[in-house]
Amino acid sequence: MLITNQKLFNKGLMLMASFLCIFVSLFLPIWGGHGNGLDAADNMFNRLSKGSSYFIPGVQKQALELTGKSVTVTAKVKDAALAGRAVQNLVKAGATAEFKDGAVTYSGDLGTILTAALADADDLFNDRGQAVLDRYGMTEKNGEKTIAKAWWVVFDASVKELQKQKLIQEAKVVGQVNKRGLEPGYNFYGIASEKVLDNVLPLVGLLVFYVVYTMWYGYAIFDMFGGIGLGMGKPKVKSEA
Repeated sequence: MLITNQKLFNKGLMLMASFLCIFVSLFLPIWGGHGNGLDAADNMFNRLSKGSSYFIPGVQKQALELTGKSVTVTAKVKDAALAGRAVQNLVKAGATAEFKDGAVTYSGDLGTILTAALADADDLFNDRGQAVLDRYGMTEKNGEKTIAKAWWVVFDASVKELQKQKLIQEAKVVGQVNKRGLEPGYNFYGIASEKVLDNVLPLVGLLVFYVVYTMWYGYAIFDMFGGIGLGMGKPKVKSEA
């Protein structure tokens, strides 16, 4: 390799070596807790995301507006285990339900059913999983998450069925219960909730580190290539004789 500028090349090599040292350290469990640097950053962003993802009270108001609205829905559910759990959920909510020929057919007060599902979602979101288990008399490991997943599966299949019945607003609310109630409750279960305003300095620090670290790598490559004569510059203009 022909080095035309040893000083510039050495500078780039030093930048690349230090970049790689930090890069490797990000995968080592030396950043506190039980994970590496990437885990620590991911956990922080998950906590901040949870702090700004509590939409359940608003969806509960929409569900309450459907109280007294009786529906009969046949929702196709492929997973027999989840279908059976969904039937138990629905019966607990006061509906009549059965699983037959790959579908859960249920009848009942839609507002009451959705409110029951949102109560489970709210408990999960606020890390009260035992309350969900006690409500259904379950003792299985991760049973609280199975309950929420069963609700999600039957509601997901119910949206199109309600639309076919021209119950557009009802279908919309059911979709909201899934997206803004059950999904956040399920996904953020067991994760601490923190506000962005309480973590401004760590958040800004991570963003600044990301920008600086990216430039760090770029300058390392730039200087190393410049050291072997592959730099960027204006082409020389030949003077005519």
